[in-house]
Amino acid sequence: MDPYVAVVRCQYGERRGETVDKPKVVLGVSGGIAAYKACELLRRLTESGHDVRVVPTASALHFVGAATWSALSGKPVSTEVWDDVHEVPHVRIGQHADLVVVAPATADTLAKAAHGLADDLLTNTLLTARCPVVFAPAMHTEMWEHPATQENVQTLRRRGAIVIEPAVGRLTGVDTGKGRLPEPAEIFEVCRRVLARGVTEPDLKGRHVVVSAGGTREPLDPVRFLGNRSSGKQGYALARTAAARGARVTLVAANTGMPDPAGVDVVPVGTAVQLREAVLKAAADADAVVMAAAVADFRPQTYATGKIKKKDGQDPEPIVLVRNPDILAEISAERARPGQVIVGFAAETDDVLANGRTKLRRKGCDLLVVNEVGERKTFGSEENEAVVLGADGSETPVPHGPKEFLAETVWDLVAQRLT
Repeated sequence: MDPYVAVVRCQYGERRGETVDKPKVVLGVSGGIAAYKACELLRRLTESGHDVRVVPTASALHFVGAATWSALSGKPVSTEVWDDVHEVPHVRIGQHADLVVVAPATADTLAKAAHGLADDLLTNTLLTARCPVVFAPAMHTEMWEHPATQENVQTLRRRGAIVIEPAVGRLTGVDTGKGRLPEPAEIFEVCRRVLARGVTEPDLKGRHVVVSAGGTREPLDPVRFLGNRSSGKQGYALARTAAARGARVTLVAANTGMPDPAGVDVVPVGTAVQLREAVLKAAADADAVVMAAAVADFRPQTYATGKIKKKDGQDPEPIVLVRNPDILAEISAERARPGQVIVGFAAETDDVLANGRTKLRRKGCDLLVVNEVGERKTFGSEENEAVVLGADGSETPVPHGPKEFLAETVWDLVAQRLT
């Protein structure tokens, strides 16, 4: 069983056989070619213990038929307010929902939602919903970048809706660019984080946050590098959580090999110098920067353009190392804008808290997440345990648990400082 399925079933009482209402999710589907991907999102929602009702637009049924939605959800499907009028569906569906997610959300649907139009069952549902609303846009790049669409997106975000950024990739036909629907698994992650918080108004809406993740690699020659054990999982959890809390997220990812989180702009980098350049550029207008990446302290002084050969009877030449830039100290000392919150991570192997306090003073950041690491601790794991030290003298322990729990705590502390 999926670990999250077990958590949901326990949370809603199935472990004890109690009769507890499952979270009610409305899955709106707009008329775009990406509608077929919503079938996978629907499967993930239903199998993880949610009560899902699909509300497609009439155009969406040109791509996926009503029979498919009914079979996968176990519920009747309608696009019109005139069906089952005695049940007043155009009001009741939105009123009773714990979450409304529209995936894909076309430019037309975003425009109608932003301007309060209600000409079908989905747009009526959006007007009556008082729960969190998530839009996952999908359209051609030119449509996404058009000023009208961007103004509609900003209007929806200003009202508290979560409009996640589309992915970059192959679109309809031979086109490639920004506008691709994020992977269903990643949209599901946003949905479950929004549901878990149970908050209608996202506390990071209108904020731009930068997160670094993964581990830098410093090349020795064309086939070798100096690196570390960081997987990037904690940074990705931070990025996903921030997106679910309404932030615009830039993720600077160093050698992670993981799929892009939904609604996040990903900037891939390799070395510490490249990571510094990307972070400084993204931080120029950021409200908060969270440096979760494991940045190499040193790099080889010289790079061998050819593979370093082993020579019989000879010891290898010593590798001379030079210091990499201290990115966390730099952005803490020279903040790009007033009130910018800076968060660092400290991976320690001994005297964890003492070393963490020393590093907090030396780096000059607002918060420092300190955790003990080792060959089988933290790096590559799905769990983490840490203490978040504050420049104000505060200490916030985070017990052992999924990395998203630590991510929620970090953003709670950041949000407090932003307000």
